[in-house]
Amino acid sequence: MTDSSNPYRAPDNRVADAEPTKDIIPAERWRRFVNLMVDYVACLSLSSFMGTMIGLAGGGDAFFALGLAGRYLLFSLVIVSYCIVLEFTLGRTLGKFVTGTKIVDRDGRPISLKQAIFRTLSRFIPFEAFTFFGENGRGLHDKLPDTYVVKMR
Repeated sequence: MTDSSNPYRAPDNRVADAEPTKDIIPAERWRRFVNLMVDYVACLSLSSFMGTMIGLAGGGDAFFALGLAGRYLLFSLVIVSYCIVLEFTLGRTLGKFVTGTKIVDRDGRPISLKQAIFRTLSRFIPFEAFTFFGENGRGLHDKLPDTYVVKMR
């Protein structure tokens, strides 16, 4: 029996060389930029609301008592919560709803919780927010967890 006719031989292709199984059409850079701006405004609004609630609950001076580091921590917690919860549960943030995009893995399926967490934490790399302006339109927060932002409509 020759090697080519052996039904039990190993396949010729390696899994690492496989292309995504679905046609993944990445979102354009302008959509990605609009996503960034809408999500930034949403997170800023949420953290401002939370800061106001902290101030009201603490007698008015509580928000200023947080100091700059406390306010930065509050904003960071809002970003982390906002991105992880929405991207994992819905595959979309408010910005992605506005632009008609969603996040998928390399096979076009919803992303895992691990990918959502890694994607969100990688956003804290300095100047990372603008890495999607590079050659292929994928930012570090897409490349590191192996996710894609794709058009839905």
